[in-house]
Amino acid sequence: MTVPSDKQNRLKEAAARALAEAEERKRNTPPLDLPTELGGRDGPEPIRFGDWEKKGITSDF
Repeated sequence: MTVPSDKQNRLKEAAARALAEAEERKRNTPPLDLPTELGGRDGPEPIRFGDWEKKGITSDF
C-alpha cells in the first residue's frame, strides 16, 4: 500500500474545489430564455455534436 504524496493530495483538493465552484456557478446562472424555433428539427440540438443528420445523411459544419 502506497501513501499518497503531498502533491497528489493538493491536486485532489484543488479538483474538489474546482468542482464545487463549477456547481455553484451552475446553480447561480439563470436559465436561457430562448425563442421557439419555427420549422426546426425535433430531438436534441444537432450542433452540439458538430454535424447535422437528416434521413441518414450526415453533413459537417
